[in-house]
Amino acid sequence: MIWDRIIGFFSNDLAIDLGTANTLIYAKGKGIITSEPSVVAVKKDARGQKKV
Repeated sequence: MIWDRIIGFFSNDLAIDLGTANTLIYAKGKGIITSEPSVVAVKKDARGQKKV
């Protein structure tokens, strides 16, 4: 049933770690499936206000 697939997509099988220099994505049963550098961009608008 399509509803089961949608619910399964948002289940507790994934974890995202944003607290390190690298962003880690962990999948239950597979381990860490990606480890990429974390990046934050800050832009100043015309009035000098910072926006993330």
